[in-house]
Amino acid sequence: MADWQILTVTAVAIIAIVVMIITLRINPVLALVIGAAGLGLMSGLGVTDTVDTVMHGFGDIMFEVGLLIGWGVLMGALLNEMGAIQRLVGGLLRIFGKRGVPYAMGLTIGTALQSIFLDVLLVMSAPLARRIAPSLGRNGVGKMSAAMAISLECGIVLMVPGVAAVSLAGLLKVPLGIMLICGLLVIIPTIVVSILIMNVLFDRGLWNPERDEQPRDETAEDEQPVTKPAEPQGPLPVSTSTGGMSTLTKVGLGPRTRRHGGADGETPLMLAFSPMLLSLVLIAGGAFLEMAGISSPVVEFVSAPVIALLIGLLATTLIARATIGGTRVEKAIATGFRESGQILLLTGAGGSLAAIVGTSGMGDLLGKYFTASSVAPLLIVWAVAAVLHVAVGSVSISAITAAGILAPVAGQIGLNPVLIALAAGAGSLFLVHVTSNTFWLLQSMLGQTTRGTLKTCSLGVSVASVVALGFTLVLSLFL
Repeated sequence: MADWQILTVTAVAIIAIVVMIITLRINPVLALVIGAAGLGLMSGLGVTDTVDTVMHGFGDIMFEVGLLIGWGVLMGALLNEMGAIQRLVGGLLRIFGKRGVPYAMGLTIGTALQSIFLDVLLVMSAPLARRIAPSLGRNGVGKMSAAMAISLECGIVLMVPGVAAVSLAGLLKVPLGIMLICGLLVIIPTIVVSILIMNVLFDRGLWNPERDEQPRDETAEDEQPVTKPAEPQGPLPVSTSTGGMSTLTKVGLGPRTRRHGGADGETPLMLAFSPMLLSLVLIAGGAFLEMAGISSPVVEFVSAPVIALLIGLLATTLIARATIGGTRVEKAIATGFRESGQILLLTGAGGSLAAIVGTSGMGDLLGKYFTASSVAPLLIVWAVAAVLHVAVGSVSISAITAAGILAPVAGQIGLNPVLIALAAGAGSLFLVHVTSNTFWLLQSMLGQTTRGTLKTCSLGVSVASVVALGFTLVLSLFL
């Protein structure tokens, strides 16, 4: 096919996917597979090769990340059931003080808690953020809301074991340890700089409490325990941040059984999070040793991501059984299995699309126009992901689709695929708006008006999108 024909059929397939999701309300998983199959037929692969490529693309990505996503989801469900999030966020104020708590809370949510679903993490931590906000002054609600929005969304796509970050690593065949290290190098300065920019803007007059905040019921808030999250008010749209599902009904905010553990009957924080931190240390340590040329069969085994996360999951399960009991552990595991299904299907569908793009000639076409020293591929993948996110409203879908388009060209032009993963993740953050469940959760649970949420969530996360692209381009100078 001629170059213009390849570009045309690829554009038609991508536009068709967007139309199916937005206009026809077709599930994103089905839309991605239909789009991939259509692209294969239009590009001349034929029926047999198209079907085979779609199936192999799905299977290849599941081979890379299927178990990793499952382990991460189950670990997050157990941490949620143990009630560790409320006490962790509550302790940040005592440790870091008023000025430092937005940054401390943002970095903790964005880096350490990404095995937990975004909706669940938001519901568990938002009430504490709202109680902290008045201590930060007149603009406290805006500052805490922006910090939460930025860290929650960045963590999904830039930080392992965030579901989109793991999917991107598998799609682009990036070793998970490398994704973890490079993601940390990008997400930490991105969160700090983005929160700083928003705080400066709020202090310069961008935030207007009278118009950007809902009236507060002081009596009700004073009566509400700090550790009990507020229930979201009013109907909320289905979440699209993680591919179109809502976890609010699965959070499990009921009373907790008192057993041995912390002073309040809960699992001690360091004990609860130690298995997940151990998993991340094993993965990162293995990557560092590999880069240093040091090899050992034992180290290679325990630092393999699927084994490291399995070790963390088993240890978390043992701790949970000892502190909250077997019944609640089984409940959390069942919830985790239910929640992981659509993420796995969405990731596999993204792999199918990437496989079709790779065999349609699009990779060869892009390879003719880009060079390894050019920033153009990173800018393009960022822009594609940004446009898709504005249209579809799903961080995961836009990141996976954008990365899939350029995945075939990464090897040809010598561009490190981890940079494509980070650029796609950064672009997918652009303009989180009213199609996102995160938008409405932040509005209702942090007491903002729609006008205020457009500032803290839409503007704040868009700032983070651009900042993350900047740090990815800086990282590209060294990779």
